[in-house]
Amino acid sequence: MADVVCCGAINWDINLFSERLPRTGEEIPVQEIQRVSGGTAANVSVAAARILGPGRVAFIGALGDDDVADKQIEILVEEGVDHSGVLRVRGEESGQAYITIGADGENEIHTYFGANLCLTRQCLNEPERMRLIEGAKVVVVMDPPLETAEGLAEISSKRGATVVWDPGVYAEFGVEALSPILQYVDYFILNHLEFESFLGTSDPKDVEALLNEEKRGIKAIIKRGSEGCILCSGRPEAIIQVGAAPMTELGLQVVNTVGCGDAFIGAFASAKVDGLDDMAALRRGCAAGSFKATRKETRGGPTARELDELMRRWDSL
Repeated sequence: MADVVCCGAINWDINLFSERLPRTGEEIPVQEIQRVSGGTAANVSVAAARILGPGRVAFIGALGDDDVADKQIEILVEEGVDHSGVLRVRGEESGQAYITIGADGENEIHTYFGANLCLTRQCLNEPERMRLIEGAKVVVVMDPPLETAEGLAEISSKRGATVVWDPGVYAEFGVEALSPILQYVDYFILNHLEFESFLGTSDPKDVEALLNEEKRGIKAIIKRGSEGCILCSGRPEAIIQVGAAPMTELGLQVVNTVGCGDAFIGAFASAKVDGLDDMAALRRGCAAGSFKATRKETRGGPTARELDELMRRWDSL
């Protein structure tokens, strides 16, 4: 059985590389087009599988009945991800994302969710998906529909699995909408801008206090991009800050920040499966996110060997 189960979006990404991002109403030339598999949850499953190895990570999501879906399954197989929990939906297009990327790695993302929205709570009870959920040690809930997220988090929590949740675009729905799901979550993850939208603040002490009003003891992870991450662990005196790997000192160049957060979560989840404490897991996540930033492809997370080598070089500075 897979140790990590990841549930949420799987998209076909069309990446448009330009010198810079356009201003409103402006047309700019595209220097390169890249068509690759993406979607936050699928990205996390691949990132974790590259570290843990084949057969230890499973993906639960939904695809259409198009050629894109066939290609997506083929890629999951190549990456060693168990795809038996993927739902195929007739009459729906598979999810797609159109991403503009500037020379500095900054980006804009426009997503068509398509079949992703068809993964209902009821689907989780079907044997092919319940089998995966019941065997998991860590369950990563990304951005399935909210009722599906609640169902998966509840089932997993009651089984004793560690539940990690990054709601992505659903964070804009606010605390009241997400509160029922937070009751079943161990680690709640957003970037600092999403926390400001969700709670009105990204200050670690305020985040800790506000989230613990919803569920005592929940741990919040604030992703801060090139500044690393912060974990609010339920006690104001136990806030942990971990910096990103120092790219310049390591002789590495940022080329595309799309997918860095997914690589971070995949590495963090793999670390929790391996029994690492929060500090070590966060550091592994930051190293994986930094590594991904040096790769053009959305799924540019490291293998276990590449991650170990990067952390060894980081430690030696």
